[in-house]
Amino acid sequence: MSQINDKAVGAALLAIGTFVFTYYSIWTLIIPFVDQDHPARMLFPPQWYAIALPVFLLVVGVTGIFGFLSFVMLKSGKKAAKKST
Repeated sequence: MSQINDKAVGAALLAIGTFVFTYYSIWTLIIPFVDQDHPARMLFPPQWYAIALPVFLLVVGVTGIFGFLSFVMLKSGKKAAKKST
């Protein structure tokens, strides 16, 4: 039963990833060459967000990773100091 749920979750994540990749690729590679008054432009945010959003997510992700590593290092340092006394 669990394997069926894992496959369903995997299929959903694959579908979401494929959609996001396709949408972002069209947004960054094709839409800049489409006329400004074309109706397809209404489906996409301004081009500035195509750069700002990934940069923001990268900064948040790297901050989270380093914050977690700092927390683990501080916690293990306190454990080692407590053990030695």
